[in-house]
Amino acid sequence: MSKLRRQMSANIPSVVETKNLTDVKSVTGNLYESIAIISRRANQINISLREELHNKLEEFASHTDSLEEIHENKEQIEISRAYEKMPNPAILATQEFMEGKVYYRKNDEADLFR
Repeated sequence: MSKLRRQMSANIPSVVETKNLTDVKSVTGNLYESIAIISRRANQINISLREELHNKLEEFASHTDSLEEIHENKEQIEISRAYEKMPNPAILATQEFMEGKVYYRKNDEADLFR
């Protein structure tokens, strides 16, 4: 099991739990900003997981078409199932955000108008 998968799936439920919006808002002071940060982090997690999955499944890819190679590979199926059982990247990002594990910064508003 990879380091990323172990880190992401440790004690995080794979089902959606409702969050109190005031708690989400309290981290940044703005609900929209909090949700934007969570969505960017979820996108980062999704890209990392997708790359990791494709790298693992690439080991099983064959560039020749023969009848023996068309049969399903049990290891490939197990890897795919393990990734399907993992929590959604949005759930992981929300959990990280609420625990204060996400680094984010604001641009100064004065710099935006220069």
